[in-house]
Amino acid sequence: MATLASRLFPLLAQLVRGRGSEAGPIVLDRRRIYILPTRLGLIFALFLLAMLIGSINYGLSLGYILTFLLGGVAVVGILHTYRNLQGLRIADAGATPAFAGEDAMFHFLFEAPAERLALNLRWRGEASVIFDIEAAQRIGVRVPAPQRGRLKPGRFTLSTVYPLGLFRAWSYVEFDHAAIVYPKPGEMPPDFLAAGEDDADTRPGPGEGSEDFAGLRAWQPGDSPRQVAWKVAARSDLLATKRFSDVEGSSVLLDWARLAGADTETRLSQLTRWVLDAEQAGLRYGLRIPGRDIAPGNGAAHRQQCLEALALHGLSEHG
Repeated sequence: MATLASRLFPLLAQLVRGRGSEAGPIVLDRRRIYILPTRLGLIFALFLLAMLIGSINYGLSLGYILTFLLGGVAVVGILHTYRNLQGLRIADAGATPAFAGEDAMFHFLFEAPAERLALNLRWRGEASVIFDIEAAQRIGVRVPAPQRGRLKPGRFTLSTVYPLGLFRAWSYVEFDHAAIVYPKPGEMPPDFLAAGEDDADTRPGPGEGSEDFAGLRAWQPGDSPRQVAWKVAARSDLLATKRFSDVEGSSVLLDWARLAGADTETRLSQLTRWVLDAEQAGLRYGLRIPGRDIAPGNGAAHRQQCLEALALHGLSEHG
């Protein structure tokens, strides 16, 4: 009895806690797959019991045949439900960044030696993803991202009730991966400062120069409609005026110091908004925050570098 308990308790503890995060691909085998009757399966078992008792009481030969036939089908269903997960190979396929308040997408690559049907992948109590696999398939699951930083989702549950719905087989999937969650973009209209300028009074006015785009500032009465950044206005419902300069290779600086008086999260949100607006306007822009100074540039890689710096500002390496 003691030997049985010593083997059973570790298995129950593992079922509750899971195996912890893993780095590489996993293959589902008998040590990773659990199976129990569903609610429908329990009702079916009670129905079979009632049929058996009735057959015994009334001596119904056909009742015995039907009872044992249905029981045999259920037992075969256990094997098929288990085999729908057995042999699956699952690999981490990365994560898609998101802004705070949205959903991050975590991707998995499933490979199966044969066709697998009606698989269900779920993260905690969120909506599940139901899919079939013929050979290999990439599956994404949405995870809410309430705040900036690194989002580590923890354990996902892969399950199936195929083919009869009488039994549910499941396994846990937990990789050592994380998604970057950017700060939620702020609402303040852009007021960019040309790189290298330290005094707001030295900035060129709205009519100075006409060859190179130098930045954006808040719209003022009297500004020409031709200078309004309509793309930015469509994105934010706030008017901003384009500024031009004759200086070749001009760029703008998104500076932490420009938001004096605001708290850290408000500054990060507003700088995130300015990064998005500058990228959309086609500007060369740099970013300056405490402990980090990113040289001017543009493009998807530069945008991602700036947004990641804002997302991870003030957080530990594993935060």
